[in-house]
Amino acid sequence: MADRKMYQNIAECFQKQDEVILETILEGPHAGEKRMLSREEGNCLPENGVYREVLYGKPKAVVCGGGHVSLSIVQLLKMLEFRVIVVDERPEFANRERFPQADEIFCMEFTDFFRENDFGNHAYYVIVTRGHQYDYSCLKAVLERERDYVGMIGSRSKVALSFEKLRKEGYAEEVIGRIHSPIGLAIGAKTPTEIGVSIAAEIIQEKNRQPRNTLEASILEGIQDEDAHTMVTVIEKSGSSPRGEGTRMIVCKDGKIYGTIGGGSVEYAAIQEAKAFDDPSGFAIKEYNLSNSKAATLGMVCGGQVKVLFEKL
Repeated sequence: MADRKMYQNIAECFQKQDEVILETILEGPHAGEKRMLSREEGNCLPENGVYREVLYGKPKAVVCGGGHVSLSIVQLLKMLEFRVIVVDERPEFANRERFPQADEIFCMEFTDFFRENDFGNHAYYVIVTRGHQYDYSCLKAVLERERDYVGMIGSRSKVALSFEKLRKEGYAEEVIGRIHSPIGLAIGAKTPTEIGVSIAAEIIQEKNRQPRNTLEASILEGIQDEDAHTMVTVIEKSGSSPRGEGTRMIVCKDGKIYGTIGGGSVEYAAIQEAKAFDDPSGFAIKEYNLSNSKAATLGMVCGGQVKVLFEKL
């Protein structure tokens, strides 16, 4: 059975840490029980009959600079379900009226900002300040911390000068090689909005190189719904099946859903199962073979197999 309070606790944990390790027992008398693990416990191999997953909170994007390009970047990254933080030392550029969609806004010197704030090991840093000297100071501060992405705006000539300066200051080529600068994919962007699109696209590209199981906002919303009945989780997949392992969906008795496990016939079948789910244990596993003849008659011919966990809320 899926414990609402546990998932609420997980959501609270994400305010302080990037990830949570969760185990679900799949077999035996304790099937369906869950527990959160410490990092030390997570370093040990799971026992047989246990499903272990690392859940990540909403990814954080730190936008350094509050200019025209930043306006587009913030809007796009919010659409992509990032937690967006904006920093600029100018009050007229770092305020709620200018960035109503930002989750946090800091009006302070960049050096003070980086000294006083920590955004975990998986943040995405976008450096688009009003001047090259500020870009460089932000870049140096970011290079001193763990991160998933750092990109800096600038012409190729200015970027080359910055990289050469980093080399003279002792930064290794491996470190410099991980900087995305000039920032954004090369799509010929000209306007601030186009530049924002190129940056957002590059962040998506980098984020999806190492897919992570994010506990999506829609699932957390569904947990709060009193009519929510069943949590559906993909715990195993093979072949060209729909969305990957760890994907979740919450189903209400009236068929309302939060999240998705990939759409199509698999999701439809899972919804029907979840609406009427009444196993006494509050826990069941069902497999969908997308290659057999029965699946083919349902239009489920993508040639894979999905194992789905159903848990009553």
